[in-house]
Amino acid sequence: MTARLIARRLCPAALLLSALLPGLAFAQVAEPVDLDVVARIRHEAFHRSQVAANLKELTETIGPRLTNSPAYVRSSAWAREKLSGYGLSNVHDEVYDEAFGRGWEFRSSRVEMIAPRELPIHALPKAWTPGTDGPVEGEVVRATFKTIEDIEGQRGKLRGKIVLLDEARARTPSDRPDFRRYTEAELGELQTFPTPQDADPAAEEKRLDEYRKRQALVRALNTFFAEEGVLAVLSISSWDNGVVRVMGGGGRKAGEPVGVPELVLASTHYNQLVRAVERGQAPRLRVDVDARFTSDADLPATNTFAELRGSSKANETVIIGAHLDSWHTGTGAADNGAGVVVMMEAMRILKAIDARPRRTIRIALWGGEEQGLHGSSGYVARHLADWPVPTDPEQAALPRAFQRGTGPLQRRAAYDRFSTYFNFDNGTGRIRGIYAQENHAAVPVFRAWLAPFADLGATIVTTRNTGSTDHIAFDRVGLPGFQFVQDPADYFTHVHHTQLDTFDHVVPDDLKQAAAIIASFAYHAAMRDERLPRKPFVDRDE
Repeated sequence: MTARLIARRLCPAALLLSALLPGLAFAQVAEPVDLDVVARIRHEAFHRSQVAANLKELTETIGPRLTNSPAYVRSSAWAREKLSGYGLSNVHDEVYDEAFGRGWEFRSSRVEMIAPRELPIHALPKAWTPGTDGPVEGEVVRATFKTIEDIEGQRGKLRGKIVLLDEARARTPSDRPDFRRYTEAELGELQTFPTPQDADPAAEEKRLDEYRKRQALVRALNTFFAEEGVLAVLSISSWDNGVVRVMGGGGRKAGEPVGVPELVLASTHYNQLVRAVERGQAPRLRVDVDARFTSDADLPATNTFAELRGSSKANETVIIGAHLDSWHTGTGAADNGAGVVVMMEAMRILKAIDARPRRTIRIALWGGEEQGLHGSSGYVARHLADWPVPTDPEQAALPRAFQRGTGPLQRRAAYDRFSTYFNFDNGTGRIRGIYAQENHAAVPVFRAWLAPFADLGATIVTTRNTGSTDHIAFDRVGLPGFQFVQDPADYFTHVHHTQLDTFDHVVPDDLKQAAAIIASFAYHAAMRDERLPRKPFVDRDE
């Protein structure tokens, strides 16, 4: 290798070190960065991008993609067609759960106050709850159900009623801007490492116990409302200013009680109804929800995959991924259509520039993320590692990501052939760096890989952990799994799980930047002599 080529492939930090400390310049091997490939990646990403066009197709033609809904099936077929068209290999779906749940979809919902005056009410149904089978009308009442014991106090009182489940909530004006980028001060603070608190097994058990009680209460209420003849139940949106934040309810699994139509209301409308009830005005509503289960039995749920096949280390894998599923009231553009098209674009870029990675680069589009990381956790359990199936029925009833198995971790053959996983799932925000998940050996590697993108605002490597998305499925079994640091944008002010999760809340230029960075990270991970370093792992059952 010529001196010129060596210099071109060294990261800037290493070049500075070699200039300042000649005697120590090569005491440690610098992480190589192929700037020729980076330049080709950047040119393809910024001059021939397909992210905006793909996102419009995914979110505005196909629409929201609730797991196992007909739209999810269409989105998977769309992704497979696109990935095959890019020239990728081994394009396929794979089942991660043979009986995840029934299909469900909704077409429309209309809620109106008809007395004491007329008022259109802004409301949207929870997933996996039934429709009304035409308009229904009833008096609005308030009832509180904090424990299963509260049910008996309401028995015989709610037939033909529309029930408000929550108290009114005073509006709290926000002191945050609607849309924001990280400041330099905030990025600096992110690079500090807060000392973790000691594990508290009692607190964890309490959290799981509360989860079980909530699930039991939901099942009991669904049964009670249906038996009682309640027309519909209404909850208040957790966000103000007309934003309706909606997730799941009812019964996803065949045989579970589905309850009655359940809707979430904009807080301003919900509060008006509560105040009217408290004044004794007995408001009446007309509710019409067109929602239906599309299957009577539980259906298998799938992830979607494609590969850029490696060469000398083809049996080792680098995986990039995002979740394909979304909630149902917006179009799933930021959460996580953005991640889907970024990862697809990264693969397209690598194929378009004729990249020849040593390891196989695999794209994974996960299902069931919104219900508890089901798709990624199922893949990891099947192909990489998992704990034995819990023998405790209460543990077995938890989502896989929450379960504590019996015995030590069981590693599959592919565990030692796995290099790393990169995830993108924090909305439209552009990449500002990466969370290293306390993997200190990976920090200098990531700094070198980020250096060519400093002019695009991607500069930091933080040793902090971040959670709540699919990289956790890998991290929890001791495998390198990472999520990028992204600008907050308006993800947690307007978009997350709301009806505003649409194309208009995505910044295509941010997605171009992300696709370039992720393509480069995937390529360089696939070209390393060694797999990405792994942090120390202690089996939770040891």
